[in-house]
Amino acid sequence: MSQSSTFSSGDSHRPLRVAVIGSGPAGVYAADILTKSAPVASGELKVSIDLYDRYPAPYGLIRYGVAPDHPRIKGIVNALHKVLDRGDIRFFGNVEYGTDLTLEDLQTHYDAVIFATGAIKDADLNIPGIELEGSFGGADFVSWYDGHPDVPRQWPLEATEIAVLGNGNVALDVARVLSKHADDLLVTEIPDNVYQGLRNSPVTDVHVFGRRGPAQVKFTPLELRELSHSRDVDIVLYPEDFEFDAESDRQIQTNNQTKTMVGTLTNWIAEQPEDPAEFTASRRLHLHFLHNPVEVLGEDGKVTGIRFERTALDGTGNAVGTGEYLDYPVQAVYRAVGYFGSALPEVEFDHRRGVIPNDGGRVLDGSGVPVAGVYATGWIKRGPVGLIGHTKGDALETVTHLLEDLENLPAAAAPADDAVVNLLNGRGVQFTTWEGWLALDAHERALGDAATEIDGVVRERIKVVPREDMVSVARSVQVDAPADA
Repeated sequence: MSQSSTFSSGDSHRPLRVAVIGSGPAGVYAADILTKSAPVASGELKVSIDLYDRYPAPYGLIRYGVAPDHPRIKGIVNALHKVLDRGDIRFFGNVEYGTDLTLEDLQTHYDAVIFATGAIKDADLNIPGIELEGSFGGADFVSWYDGHPDVPRQWPLEATEIAVLGNGNVALDVARVLSKHADDLLVTEIPDNVYQGLRNSPVTDVHVFGRRGPAQVKFTPLELRELSHSRDVDIVLYPEDFEFDAESDRQIQTNNQTKTMVGTLTNWIAEQPEDPAEFTASRRLHLHFLHNPVEVLGEDGKVTGIRFERTALDGTGNAVGTGEYLDYPVQAVYRAVGYFGSALPEVEFDHRRGVIPNDGGRVLDGSGVPVAGVYATGWIKRGPVGLIGHTKGDALETVTHLLEDLENLPAAAAPADDAVVNLLNGRGVQFTTWEGWLALDAHERALGDAATEIDGVVRERIKVVPREDMVSVARSVQVDAPADA
């Protein structure tokens, strides 16, 4: 869309209007950094920021992508809550970019747009049999146990033996939730349908497989230690998997995180019983290294096992095949080999990397030229790598470039605050607001209180899953919603 004029920071008549698409950490951090930037803090620039999300509730990855039994989630949620609760950033939930609002709509009402849509799909693993019944994406399973409103309420938990492929934090989250006793998750915000599904699971053994050695794992010490906190779950390790090459030794000597994780793993294997019969828990979580998946085995269209090639480290920390193959009997396979971004309408997309092409956050068109006023931050900008805290520096880079472009931003034709509200109402979009989220938050906590009184287990909240229920609770208090909503 062509604009007839550019935004002027010297224009005292109105603030810079910015739309942020995505209310996870990346989007909230970008909005927060912009409100605290030097031009805004000095009074030189006024800003008006609207934060959009396709879900009725905010927080993105924190609400729908992190295991519920992580205590550190609360700290991140509290930080994001403080930002949005200040009142200087508007929240519009249950608004789908590309359906409810187009890029042209956004450019009509805002001087700049920041895409912070993250990455929610599983990366592909192209091996024979991966399409069999009983083969799942780890990200899809995470969405289910986190109560994502757009996934089925039920999950087929029928396997006694399960393989989880990957050596990152998501793989450990998936393995821990699969192996943990459901009653031990009641103290979290786990939805009731998820509790019921996990309680009826017949699982006895969960196997986690990594392609390289113990010194090359991608999970963190906290994730690793959390495995040992699961009640009635034995951790099983295998001496033949503990191979260290020159690069492994270097990493152990120079990287405290690697040193800590290798130390934890070697202590566990030294302390575990030599006789498998001495493992007494009703469930076992096996950690395997130096296994490269080559085929998911099946019969009658269903998973019956998985085949690996044993690998060896080559001196540089990389793994090479040995020509030795091993089969494991399993009835389900979860691939947790990474996330992948999704293409957005009207925005160029790198289908190989799963990101929006950009230069330091400035979105590029098909010719590699920056699109005026359009930016990206977070995983959709740089790919699904790094921890949540890394998105702060990422957002700072994007916002810095936005501010550098200030005098060249195409000016919005209809920048009034209420213009977009009228547009959404006119289109019948059942959007939710921050006030609506506070009502939904209180509702979920009340459900937890009620459940606590019944079963005696303290439940902080019970997450509402159906989208229509979330929207109904949220819009019951909204001043911006039509009277007949």
